[in-house]
Amino acid sequence: MKGSAALKMGQEPAPGVIVMKPTDFRALTPKLLVKEGDIVKAGTPVFIDKFKPEVCFTSPCSGTVESIVRGEKRKLLEIRIRQDEAIDYIQFERVKPASLNREGVVNALLESGLWPSIIQRPYGIVANPADEPRAIFVSAFDSAPLAPEYEFTLKEDVDYIQAGVDAISHLTKGKIYFCVKGAYTASSIFAKVSGVELISVEGAHPAGNVGVQINNIAPIGKGEVVWTINPYFLAAIGKLFVNGVYDVSRIIAVAGDQATDPCYIKVLPGVCVESLGAAFKMGGSVFGQDVATRVVSGNALTGKSVGTEGSLGFYDFQFTALLEGDYYESFGWCKPFRPSKFSIQRSYFSWLTPKKKYAMDTNLNGGERAFVVTGLYEKVVPMDIYPVYLIKAILAGDIDKMEQLGIYEVVEEDLALCEYICPSKVNVQQIVAKGIETMIKEMA
Repeated sequence: MKGSAALKMGQEPAPGVIVMKPTDFRALTPKLLVKEGDIVKAGTPVFIDKFKPEVCFTSPCSGTVESIVRGEKRKLLEIRIRQDEAIDYIQFERVKPASLNREGVVNALLESGLWPSIIQRPYGIVANPADEPRAIFVSAFDSAPLAPEYEFTLKEDVDYIQAGVDAISHLTKGKIYFCVKGAYTASSIFAKVSGVELISVEGAHPAGNVGVQINNIAPIGKGEVVWTINPYFLAAIGKLFVNGVYDVSRIIAVAGDQATDPCYIKVLPGVCVESLGAAFKMGGSVFGQDVATRVVSGNALTGKSVGTEGSLGFYDFQFTALLEGDYYESFGWCKPFRPSKFSIQRSYFSWLTPKKKYAMDTNLNGGERAFVVTGLYEKVVPMDIYPVYLIKAILAGDIDKMEQLGIYEVVEEDLALCEYICPSKVNVQQIVAKGIETMIKEMA
């Protein structure tokens, strides 16, 4: 795809509104702890998990609770915090992780609000503090379209990452697998991280997905639990123990063909799109038709469309701007020569120019049709599972088959490419999400 972020820093946005969204967390029933007008600091608990009240979600900034947004049946959708000019942090205890035991690390992460940064497989939910995982996986690169380059964004945080590794090493008796891009060398910023098993991972997307790495290194069986954590959050955990603050600021990529100047910007999770100013183009023209810009929190395959009124998700590390695909192309289905179009098959001539980059939009190029077995899914899923049959088992609601076919090993991002290349235009990620919800409900 065109629009990758140049390795340079853009202007940091002025303080604005920071949005916390309980909907960022799967299977969470939130209980609100603040009201409109309350003053909060960075690290102040804003809401908790109703069924695990020890797991709290804290404010990434200091400021005033401006509004609380609810949806149908008063479902809590957003807590909007008007940010102060300078961040005022709650001071937590500074301590060397080596001096703590497991209980001390768990309590520190729960109290600060950093516990939700640890994700459990299966199901991709916030980890249960009462569990002890078989292993912990860290994927130190992102292979998704236009994803941030961790070697650039985290180059100043390696010491914090090491402190984070020292802390989470207390959480498991198993190994911490630290997966790096390509054949790691001394020049990599992650090469000197100790206390982990470095794993070299090569290949195209989804090689960077932690689910793919787990499946190829130490697959999950029924009844087993594995935890995963992103290097950004490892750095935040390190800052907690070294500096005593809840600092989840991050350098994200602002990318996509509709980005005005693709680059990197330091922001907080929940930063609003409008705070980024003129970072995105306001639409374009396709076949003489005016089309709008879609702003996505996350990457083009798995991110959420947030629009100009939206904000960055808690687990997202990029904004992607694409042209909307709501245009009409006369006889597009039968044109023999379309050099601006990419196809996974040899429908167009894109296979002759494998290194060419394309300005892709959100057009589906067709509608949903009969779900047929084509053998395409297996070409983009480097995992020891049968994706087509897993999808069919989910559609049939057959829990036994879902277990046998790998539901414990996948979340939506692992099968996102199946959805992209699907000739039947099946919403694969939506189906996987439905399957995971079914398993959480039935196996609880």
